[in-house]
Parts: sequence; C-alpha cells; structure tokens
Amino acid sequence: MLRSLRCASRCEAVKTLAAPQRTSSAYVRRHRPSQTSFVPKSQQACFSSGVRALLPVKGRSYATAAEAVDLSAPPSPIDSFLQGGAANYIDEMYLAWKANPKDVHVSWQTYFRNMEDPTVLSTQAFGPPPGLMSSRYTEDTPVISAAGSSDAVNYLKAQSIARAFQEYGHTKAKINPLGDIDNGTIHTHPDLPSSSNLSKYGFTTADLDREIPLGPDLFSHLANSTKTMSLRDIIATCEKVYSGSFGVEYRHISDPAKRDWIRQRVETYHASAPSPAEKQRILDTLIWATSLERFLATKFPNEKRFGLDGAEGLAPGLAALMDRCADVHGVRDIVIGSCHRGRMNVMSTVYGKDFETLFRQFAGTEKFDVEGGQTGDVKYHFGMEGERATAGGGVVGVEMLPNPSHLEAVDPVAQGKAKAVQEIQGDVDQSKVMFMALHGDAAFSGQGPVYETLNLSALKGYEVGGTVRVMVNNQIGFTTDSPDSRSTPYCSDLAKYIEAPIFHVNADDPEAVVFLCKLAADWRAEFRSDIVIDVNCYRRFGHNEIDQASFTQPEMYKRIAAQPALLEKYVEKLVGEGTMQAEVVEEQKRWVWEQLEEKLARSKLPIEDLEPGDKATSELLSISTAVEETTLSTIAKAITSVPEGFNLHRNLHRNLQRILAAKKQAFDAGVVDWSTAEALAFGSLVLEGKPVRISGQDVERGTFSQRHSVLHDQTTH
Repeated sequence: MLRSLRCASRCEAVKTLAAPQRTSSAYVRRHRPSQTSFVPKSQQACFSSGVRALLPVKGRSYATAAEAVDLSAPPSPIDSFLQGGAANYIDEMYLAWKANPKDVHVSWQTYFRNMEDPTVLSTQAFGPPPGLMSSRYTEDTPVISAAGSSDAVNYLKAQSIARAFQEYGHTKAKINPLGDIDNGTIHTHPDLPSSSNLSKYGFTTADLDREIPLGPDLFSHLANSTKTMSLRDIIATCEKVYSGSFGVEYRHISDPAKRDWIRQRVETYHASAPSPAEKQRILDTLIWATSLERFLATKFPNEKRFGLDGAEGLAPGLAALMDRCADVHGVRDIVIGSCHRGRMNVMSTVYGKDFETLFRQFAGTEKFDVEGGQTGDVKYHFGMEGERATAGGGVVGVEMLPNPSHLEAVDPVAQGKAKAVQEIQGDVDQSKVMFMALHGDAAFSGQGPVYETLNLSALKGYEVGGTVRVMVNNQIGFTTDSPDSRSTPYCSDLAKYIEAPIFHVNADDPEAVVFLCKLAADWRAEFRSDIVIDVNCYRRFGHNEIDQASFTQPEMYKRIAAQPALLEKYVEKLVGEGTMQAEVVEEQKRWVWEQLEEKLARSKLPIEDLEPGDKATSELLSISTAVEETTLSTIAKAITSVPEGFNLHRNLHRNLQRILAAKKQAFDAGVVDWSTAEALAFGSLVLEGKPVRISGQDVERGTFSQRHSVLHDQTTH
C-alpha cells in the first residue's frame, strides 16, 4: 500500500520504534506485549545489548539491521525507514492510523497526515514531536500552515527549485575557461529548473512573474530587506549563485549545520564585492606570477618549468588562503605537498622563496654539498622553507616538501610532517599548524596514495585538523582526455567519501578563486575537516614547455591559442570599472620586470661576493650522530630485560627470553643486528627527550617478531 508513497524525508523510524514511547493505543495492546515500547519483550534483549535487530514475529516482516547503535543517542534523519523489509510493518501502521489516528504514535500521525496532504512536500512530511530529535539533527524550517494558503504552497514549491539548484547547479556552472569542449565529462542535469521544465516543480510559465515570499530556506539573507521575489528572479538568483563562475557540491554532507554554513556563505557571495584594495592585491599577484613565467621563457627558453601559464588565477587564491589563515585564524606554519604544475612559480611569487636561488637552479649553478649528504635533482622537484609576509602585516612560516615524479607520493609524507610539527609545537587544537595539498586532476582520481591519505583525514593519530586541498585542474592528464582517465564526472569525486565540500571554480575569475580560498580557510578553522577547491584551468604550453600538445589535442589547443592571458583580461575588467588606470598597470608591470632583471644579475654573483644575509646556501654544520658507549649500555640493559612482575604470554615468554638473551650477547660482543641497532637508536632519541613514532599495523611486535618494542601484560592488558 505504502510502497507507492512519494519519497519521504530521511527519518530514523526504526530507532524511534526502539525508543520507549508510551501509548494508550488499543492497536498496540493487541499486537505488542508491552505498552511502553513498539518492540516485543522477546526482542528487547537485542536492544539492551546495543544491537538493533527486529526479527520476524508470527509471519510479519520487520526492517533488520546489524549495526551497533547507542540507544541513548537521539535518532538521526540520515537513516531511512522506507526499506523493503519494513513495508509490511508500515502498512499495518498506516491501516491503524486510517482506522483511528490515535492508535499510532504521534510521529506516525504526523507522517501519514503530511503524506496525504498534496500541499506538503514529501521532504517536509516527517515532523518529529517535541523532544524526539535533538537540535543537532533538525534543520530550521519555516512553520507554515499549508491549508488554504497559496503563499505557503508557492513558498514550498519555490524552495524545491532552490534545493534543485543547490543539488545540481554545479553541473551548469561556467567553470571552464575554454568554454564547452567535446572532452567534457559534466553535463547539465535534466532536473535543473528552467522555463522549459517548470511543471516538475508545480509551476507554469504563467507563474514566472508571481511574487513568492522568502523565508529561512529561501534566500534568508534577503528576507529582512526583500519580503518577496518573483519566480523569474528566484530562478535567476539561483543561477547566479549556484551556476555562476563557480559551483558547489555539498548536499552529500550529512551534518545539516555544515550544509547551512556553506549555503549561507555561498548565497551572500554576490552581496559583497571585493574592495579596491583586495582587487589591487589580486592584480599585483597576477603581475608577479605572469611576469615571472614570461621572464623565465625569455631567459631560459629551453628549460622545462611546468609553468603556471593558463592557471595564473591559482596564485592570488593561494596568497589569499595563506593570508586568511595567518591574519584571521592565527596559523603560524603551513606545510605543503604540491604537484608539479606551477610549483616553481608560486614558491617565489607566493610562498617567499628568493628569486636568486630560483634563477641559479634554472642556470644550473646552484651548489650542492655532496660531502654533507646533499644530492642534486631536477629543479621542479625541489621544496623550500621560507616565510610569507601577509597582507595583514604578519608573517607565516611556509615549508613545501620536495617530491619525486611519482605523482601524489608526497601526500602522506607532507601530512605526516604537518602532524609532527603540530606535536613538536604543542599545537593541541591544530589551529597553529596547517597542511595544504595541491593536486593534479588526473593524479587525484588515478593515484592510490590520494585515497589512502584521505582515509587518514579523521583517523586518530594521523588527522591534522583538516586539509585544504587545491586541485590544479588542467582538464587533461599528460595526453589523456578526462573521460579516458576516470570513471566519475569530476576528478574530485573521490573526496565525497569523507564528506568534504567541493567547490569547482573557473581559474579565469580570480575574484571567485580568492573568495573560495578564504572560505576554505574559514571552513578549516570552523570544522577542522578537509575541503576541496577544484580550480579549472588549462596548460598553455602542453605537459611542459617543450611538449607539442596539439599532436594529440588539436581542438583544445586551438582554443588555448586564441585565449588571452588572465592578466590582460583582469586588467581590462579593472580599467573598465574604473578601479585601475591602464598607465598605472603598465608602470607596475615594468617595475616588476626590472626587479626580476636585478635578481637575475645577483644570482650570477659568486657566493662569496654576497652580503652575509644573502648567503642562503651557506655550508651546513657538521653534526656528530655518535652515541656514548655508556649510554648504549644503559639502553641495551633496558631493551633486553622484562620488568618484575610482568606477565608475558606463556608461549612468548620462552621465545622472548631467548631473543633478548641473544641481543644482549650480541651487544656484549660488539656485534648487533638491524633490529637491535634500531632499538638502540630509538632509545638514544628518547633519552634526549625527543619523541619517537613508528606507525603501521605491526610496529609494536615487528613483522617477523624481531622488534617487541611493546610488551603486553596478559592479566592487565
């Protein structure tokens, strides 16, 4: 009977059944032994053990579930009671309600009444009675009487239109700076509201000029100043917010507080334009980033650099992100794992690496202390340590780890480095040290370390308080088109499994990129969880500057060849709106070029001719790593003995005593195996007060029972 019901809002009716709900229902007395529970006494033991299990009784079917639950916790709307196994039970509830509404619990009364009311949306059908759900799981919804109120009905129908844009608006967003190209994987969702499908939402084209009241779930930020909007304006506003130069995927997030936070921030974006000062900062960063690429192309035309050309909008976004973290949220250090694309550019234009070192690396004159353990590598693998002077007058430490050409291999290493810095600095709430990861589009969807590192995002001992993940989306992997490189519409879809919000943005709208980067900083500060910004851009010169990409992607590179650089487009915008004068911009560009010429000249000076403060590559101190023999003896005694009164496993006792005795004998003879040497090294660090951490599934015992760094008492553990 109820199998044909419209889709209901998510309501955890099974848990409601398990909760004691007193009722005087004659129906319940006939069919349930207990008047204080919907669950038969014979089944209550299942719930007392913490496992929900409604089993068939007298030929009747119940929904079954095997997961452990906390019965004292409030019900969650995430779970659905409309399951095939529960159909018979829901039918009986419905028949009882039809016969006498008071024969069923008030939650069922509310649900069935709303489901039969054509003016109530199915998503609004479930209304829990007071106290049934905690506020943690309930969203603020307008209390509107549907009976006889056309405004209320229109409000609810318009709300459905807004929800559709919130769900699918990103599929229509103008996020590709190259426009619509044949290799795209994103197509406008058919349910996205437009003048041609208004009937899906209970409207016709004749209703486009109808005034509809605003409310908590329909542009609440406008409700104080604008009481109503026409349906036409509501659709246009939804398109502007959710299908503009950026789109957002957030409806997969289960926490309504997080969803509301995103919705409120996104819907107010167009209400506050960037200040002239912020536009000037964006322009300044674009001038530096664009000028550096053109300077390197002029001075080192045959060198690969995996440049930022086509993705220049990334630079002001990263600058705004770091400034927001430092100036507003008190972040002191940022650890970065980065992809190849544009890394050499942003290291100097955003992160604070000196240009002289960069130019020496291009010229091949950078010196390496081979005897001190340094080794050379290709320049686009190098990392850096430095400081960024923020827009607010502060300073934030920046460390970008070096990485190999094995894409995404740096992810877990960089996250581990961030975790270590948090531990060393005592950053208990993880507010002072942040991890930021830059990914390539094809690598993010194709490389295993990405999934494995995402899995650590909320894992105790590994989480770092949220990672800001920025996708440098070239729309291609080397020479592989997007549809041939993944099975999902977006390269970022993998992040949905940790419920990270995902923003897709057009890199040629630097103001939108900056807005989302600042939003990402605020999200991490608020929720301490991951967030993804998918910056859609392109490679102007192919995989690298020597590559001829039109061999394999002729249509794409015809469009790229006709595409003006972002700097020129943004200057045209600012001059057109009166924010900047063209002459001032040209003067700024000339000054930046002169600065680069000067820094290139300085990079050619012998290191001894530089002032002391400029000697960034001074000789490393020679550090002795030897340990005194008496110290090693102390450590050896500790690692080859068992504490008194310690109850080892009976099988382990004999073997362990043999292993420990062999270690002691080897140490006394001056010959140690690798596991003993490892234990001595760890022990020496611990004696110096330095924490030692080994992570993995079998690090306590050792895969071959060689370590036994942790012993387990068989009576107390």
